[in-house]
Amino acid sequence: MPSPPIAAMGGLMMTDPAQLIAAVRDRFGPRAAITDAADVEPWLTDWRGRFHGRAAGILAPASTQEVAAMVVMAAKHQVPLVPQGGNTSMVGGATPPEDGSALILSLRRMNALRSISAETNIAVAEAGMILADLHDRAAEVARRFPLTLGARGSCTIGGLVATNAGGTQVLKFGTMRSLVAGVEAVLPDGSIHYGLTALKKDNRGYSLDHLLIGSEGTLGIITAASLKLVAAVAARSVAWVGLRDPQAALDLLRRLQADTDVVEGFEVVPNSALELVLEHIPGTRSPLTGQHDWHVLIEAVSPDAALPPSAELERLLGDALQEKLIADASIASSEAQAEAFWRIRDSISEAERAAGGSLAHDISVAVADMPRFMIAAAADIERAFPGAQASAFGHLGDGNVHFHVRTKDHDPAAVTAMVHDLVTAAGGSISAEHGIGQMKLAEFERLAPPGRIAALRAIKRALDPRGLMNPGKLVR
Repeated sequence: MPSPPIAAMGGLMMTDPAQLIAAVRDRFGPRAAITDAADVEPWLTDWRGRFHGRAAGILAPASTQEVAAMVVMAAKHQVPLVPQGGNTSMVGGATPPEDGSALILSLRRMNALRSISAETNIAVAEAGMILADLHDRAAEVARRFPLTLGARGSCTIGGLVATNAGGTQVLKFGTMRSLVAGVEAVLPDGSIHYGLTALKKDNRGYSLDHLLIGSEGTLGIITAASLKLVAAVAARSVAWVGLRDPQAALDLLRRLQADTDVVEGFEVVPNSALELVLEHIPGTRSPLTGQHDWHVLIEAVSPDAALPPSAELERLLGDALQEKLIADASIASSEAQAEAFWRIRDSISEAERAAGGSLAHDISVAVADMPRFMIAAAADIERAFPGAQASAFGHLGDGNVHFHVRTKDHDPAAVTAMVHDLVTAAGGSISAEHGIGQMKLAEFERLAPPGRIAALRAIKRALDPRGLMNPGKLVR
């Protein structure tokens, strides 16, 4: 018999959130609580428009101390809190519940860059800082934060930490977990975890930092993070390659990684996805003249303008072409052309929406198994659901692809369940980089080993016995 929901374990009895709003305003002033319907409404629906909740208002602290005080007050009034940054979750992870029992706790006012150092290569950013703003501030000191994704103009540092975000540079630098040197957070009892000191070694038992990274706001509210910086890019080279299949793509990647350390991006794209983009996205054109079943987008960078990566990339791709590992390649001759190559990759989901939409699955399997999985799983889905079109694209070198199924004639839940069954049978994950949120909660419970679910529930129960931290997400 499954364990009861966390909230039920604590015997949580909800009270009117309006009482908490009044108490917060009385203590911190009118800016600390937003209740105007027009201001609240945009934050009640998730990024994809799939989940819509209700909330009487938004709490808006201006400091870590105010967050801590609001958490204590929420516990006193027994009102759940839903932490929110840019509201860019792909799985409904920052959307309040439909019953209106919770309040949103927005970190957007806490958007300061507390410090940045080119000497230590560390930036300390508050949770509400927008990723694109951090990129700009790092560039001012000839450094960069090597994580980027499509929502960089909206997503915030706290959300990226809380979801262990990935992106297109994971191949070289890893996910957010690898880029975080320390975390500051308010725990469910209102105490503050001061973990921003970027210690190289710290062996004091369980790592609260790593527990909070990827916890999706269910174990506490991240208020700031120490982040690792690297040298700014002085030169880059972007190439588009045509080849026969995903295995050839992986062989090419391994060849590149063995011969050079300049490759940061390596994105695999099926020809069906390229054709959709060319058909539905104005201004796009194929980088290659011939037809190829699969394509790869490669980005190589150098921190030294005197040593651009273009010559090295051209040599390596030339060798691969001679050995028939690849069929054709084009290296961008300008920044405009490089951006045009990336626009194709970044426009795949937009093109699918224009063509009628698709069921998107963010999955991972072992890197060595991914080429076979991409082909076999797509064939399995298309056999099981006649007329459906399945394809995968994305971060091959991370073992993470976006597995999309285009169909109008079949039950979406049945299609998704089969995709997840295939991933689980392959020893993979149904959530490579987007998290569980509320969208994948039932599937996670269905497919995860019972011991894993039990451990997550035990951790949640221990740290948040009242079930007040982002209820209904990740674990219940």
